[in-house]
Amino acid sequence: MSVFKFKQFEVAQDQCAQKIGTDAVLLGAWADPKEQPFSVLDVGTGTGVIALMMAQRFSSSQVDAIEIDDAAFEQATFNFENSPYGDRLFCYHASFQEFYQEVEERYALIISNPPFFDGNLERDDQIVDQKRQQARFDDALPFDELVYGVYQLLENDGTFACIIPSDREQAFLKITDHFQLVPVRKTYVKGTADAPVKRVLMEFRFRESEKTTSNLPTVISHLIIEKSRHYYTDDYVNLTKDFYLKM
Repeated sequence: MSVFKFKQFEVAQDQCAQKIGTDAVLLGAWADPKEQPFSVLDVGTGTGVIALMMAQRFSSSQVDAIEIDDAAFEQATFNFENSPYGDRLFCYHASFQEFYQEVEERYALIISNPPFFDGNLERDDQIVDQKRQQARFDDALPFDELVYGVYQLLENDGTFACIIPSDREQAFLKITDHFQLVPVRKTYVKGTADAPVKRVLMEFRFRESEKTTSNLPTVISHLIIEKSRHYYTDDYVNLTKDFYLKM
């Protein structure tokens, strides 16, 4: 069994098409709702790593997750049950579209590393494995349906956090603006100092939220992951040191 060991939990990933990656760990470590959320929803949980990070960070939170893929759902459930937080974690086997149409509960924090096509995905010229496609291509959960679901399920003063490719940012912001969600924080992520920005971490709140001060600008920062191969920057180490074993 392929197992990724973190400081406080382990994540089996042998059944999941999409393995644990930097994006998920970055988002789980970076999301900052300011107050400990009573309820958290991880959309498209995969192995369950982000949900597990939320359970570690927020010791009083109930953390729900959604996963449509059969094997990933079973693996996330296994990881939840074998973690120190099993009594506060639950995974729903459904699409997000089905979930937000049927569930009436609202969440204080919704977090998602949504599926998208990565043009730099290492592959042959042949078709990528079907399950990996489902995990990485946004046909399964288009951004507009993700944001609409957030609009339906997020508490009035709640926080929505996500990570997306930087070249999709403007299109994503048009969708969030339509649903009255405003960006309150962004972090642009580079692999190295000389590399282009590939990802943007974003945090949103409703425009009318009591926690949103409309006359304040979005807080913008930048993060570089490595100084050189496997030699990490202080900012990245400080962000992820509560999770990675060797940080």
